[in-house]
Amino acid sequence: MSQKYFTVGWEQLHRDSKALAWRLAEKAPFRGIVAITRGGLIPAAIIARELACRLVETVCVVTYDEQVKGEPRVTKPPIAAGDGDGEGWLLVDDLVDTGTTARIVRALLPKAHFATVYAKPQGRTLVDSFITEVSQDTWILFPWDTEAQFIAPIIKGR
Repeated sequence: MSQKYFTVGWEQLHRDSKALAWRLAEKAPFRGIVAITRGGLIPAAIIARELACRLVETVCVVTYDEQVKGEPRVTKPPIAAGDGDGEGWLLVDDLVDTGTTARIVRALLPKAHFATVYAKPQGRTLVDSFITEVSQDTWILFPWDTEAQFIAPIIKGR
């Protein structure tokens, strides 16, 4: 299976996060937002602004670094939202991929509404709302992970 890349710039991420906020507005108000770090921080900030939500919490789950996939672990639980089952809270992440992180945060806050900007087929059933679906073999290049540089035409890579 060949690896495909989908490059998301800052403007597109902002537009897509705002589109997600439009979708979530009909479910508001939320008690607060739990951003899944690190990827969920920027979409959560945009959504918090659009929904006029001032309480933004984080949950930190480490599943991999840029090269190696390891055993997932929660390095910081959601303190404010951890007083129950997540009822009335909004979980936000940039992407649901295989669902590894999603399963962990779902177990922590099973009744929270889970929203991601992007979703892949293996994980999309674990979230309640998303904006754009990409194929499982597509690697999304987020703006915080990239730099502008020359890329050879697609045909030359075959």
